[in-house]
Amino acid sequence: MSTPIPLLIQLLDAFDTAQSAVALRAHSYELLRLRPGAAVVDVGCGSGRAVAELADLGAAAIGVDPNEQMLDVARNRWPASDFLAGTAEALPLPDASVSGYRADKVFHVLPDPAAALAEAERVLAPGGRIVLMSQDWAGYLIDSTDDDTTRALVQARANKVTNPTVARAYRNLLLDSGFRDVTMEVRTPVFTDELMIPVLTELVSSALEADAVPRERAEAWLAEQTARAAANRLMVALPLFIAAATRAD
Repeated sequence: MSTPIPLLIQLLDAFDTAQSAVALRAHSYELLRLRPGAAVVDVGCGSGRAVAELADLGAAAIGVDPNEQMLDVARNRWPASDFLAGTAEALPLPDASVSGYRADKVFHVLPDPAAALAEAERVLAPGGRIVLMSQDWAGYLIDSTDDDTTRALVQARANKVTNPTVARAYRNLLLDSGFRDVTMEVRTPVFTDELMIPVLTELVSSALEADAVPRERAEAWLAEQTARAAANRLMVALPLFIAAATRAD
């Protein structure tokens, strides 16, 4: 079962407004190396924040998402921006029509990442830049007095994801697809307060849905994390992989 759109927006907003996430998005824009007025597509744009920020930087930004509810949210929040329905494997764009391609928190839901990269190569002009970003869904790092439950919760959440560890493979996927000048880095933001409670709540909900952890253990674990957050003692770290490359001429 996929995450309901209202909850997904809540989780995305929790991430996107964090200082570390703001800095990470800014870094991804720099990696695109866009000239003023250059066309860029944000694939899996969600509620549209990156599209609006890229437009503010002078890019001709287009958001693409397969979910009409998400697109409605994006159009309502950023009415001056351009949002289109489409998928990573079938973008509603002409060949060689953009100078930049960005996909944040997208490739983990794709059954065939190579097909999406072939589509990215199609829409990118020669010399265009691609930036891929995502967390490692099996790599949540959470301080707890109950490590067994923590591991079970993280694994249960990863099991719901089509490609939970695809971010580790970004470099090789890009090389296999013929991109050049491939770079790869990881940033690991640390969260210590209530900002992450919606994310941890969703972690518990996923485990209960899969019957991976007894309810009593899961609720006790979440109560501990909530208390830690209230006391500024939470410790959640999320490895985020960022890959960038250039389309061959």
